[in-house]
Amino acid sequence: MANSPQAKKRARQNENHRKHNASLRSMARTYMKKVNVGIESGNYEEAQAAYQKCQPIIDSMVNKGVFEKNKVARQKSRMVAKIKGLKTA
Repeated sequence: MANSPQAKKRARQNENHRKHNASLRSMARTYMKKVNVGIESGNYEEAQAAYQKCQPIIDSMVNKGVFEKNKVARQKSRMVAKIKGLKTA
């Protein structure tokens, strides 16, 4: 347990930051799920529109430190590949 005033303040700040980051992470995951729903439904236009909304949001989460850069790049690459697969199918 934190004893000094500085350590107590840092503990409070860390808890607030954790809650804020959890909210951002949940929002980003919701947008990613919407893309996956579009892909699973087989609707190219719906999946593409959902990806267009999702892409800037998850990129901003990288800048905020919520997600790692390579993780987001990998997820975006997989989503785009699946969306392109819908167009050819």
